[in-house]
Amino acid sequence: MTFPARRLTLAVFVALAVPVLAADLPRERAERLGMSTDRLARITALTQRYVAEGKLAGAVTVVARHGKVAHYEAVGKLNLETGAPMAKDSLFRIYSMSKPITSVAAMILYEEGKFQLTDPVSKFLPELKGLKVMKDTQEVPASSEMTMQQLLSHTAGFSYGMSISDPVDKRYRDDKLLSSKDLNEFIAKLSKIPLRYEPGNRWHYSVAVDVTGAVIERISGQRFDRFLKERVFDPLKMHDTFFEVPEAKLARFGTNHRWNAEERKLEVLPVPDYPAYRNTTFFSGGGGLVSTAMDYMRFAEMLRNGGELEGARLLSPKTIELMTMNHLPAILKAGNSGETPTVSIGASAGSGFGLGFAVLTDVPRSGAIGSPGEYSWSGAAGTTFWVDPVEDIVVVAMIQLMPSPWPLRAELKSLTYQALTELNRKR
Repeated sequence: MTFPARRLTLAVFVALAVPVLAADLPRERAERLGMSTDRLARITALTQRYVAEGKLAGAVTVVARHGKVAHYEAVGKLNLETGAPMAKDSLFRIYSMSKPITSVAAMILYEEGKFQLTDPVSKFLPELKGLKVMKDTQEVPASSEMTMQQLLSHTAGFSYGMSISDPVDKRYRDDKLLSSKDLNEFIAKLSKIPLRYEPGNRWHYSVAVDVTGAVIERISGQRFDRFLKERVFDPLKMHDTFFEVPEAKLARFGTNHRWNAEERKLEVLPVPDYPAYRNTTFFSGGGGLVSTAMDYMRFAEMLRNGGELEGARLLSPKTIELMTMNHLPAILKAGNSGETPTVSIGASAGSGFGLGFAVLTDVPRSGAIGSPGEYSWSGAAGTTFWVDPVEDIVVVAMIQLMPSPWPLRAELKSLTYQALTELNRKR
């Protein structure tokens, strides 16, 4: 072997031995982005206070404007059992923040002409054709087939198994729907359970995004996790986002927590059966992903930037515009929920819903600062993100506390916007 060949072999070996890390977005001094460094420091002070008071183990917060990161901090502990500190590249259970990623994956296929929003879901999942709906304790045929638009906007009639008293939700729990072996078994189980509502009649948070993952598998012919890796994560350099935490990265994956209100203390949650993040075979597009704050920021930046990041285009700007419109007025039938849904998880009054996101439609009604057209979603363990297309801001925050009794999300919004020194429309 010649010397150059040996050198090339060594270079390849070293490259393979070095773990692939998520690429950070460019940093910029806040003042150059129309923000205040001193005022952004109030975000860090807030999370440090929560940690000092024993209300939070730790947090990672990121604020970007005009595609540049102005604030990026980690505070507290990653693991309450070992005392390991929180780091910027710590891994988090993002639960329902998986949903926007799944919706983007679906719209990649939409742009390829593989489906139309008006298509019935049963075109791709024939098991779901002719579903029944529960009405007055009786199962009756649904009056219409759910469409892909309804599926992507939580108006298809599914539920989530959260209600103790509802018979449909009880079936979800009894059939262990979200503990299915894989997406095929999940759809087989779901096909035997009636809908909770007629398609198009109500906005109701549901397993619809898990169904979307199954649609992606059927259309693409690929396992859902592989489709996400090849079509979303690899192009965006999201190397720390997955359904199963690699052995080499387990040290960066911390404990999850709950607040014991009686004893006024934070407790480590036992590891649940779902999702296990080890030996994963059920790829839950609705809540199964693990990620880092910077990985998710890269995803959100792609959205803010009209479907493209650093030369990798996932979607057209027009598709992003379509996804972040409020679709509910066009979907919900007269005499039902109206334009603004009753959203119990992640969103607020003054919000509608697009294809994968809550969309802020009425800022005063929301009771918080923000901009019309802002889109967002959150996860069960307190993770959250939003994109403000008016002020050109993206914010990602990661904690692990479920459910969180603290107003951290609302406080984060006010502390982000109070740091503005210049409105975008004046630039």
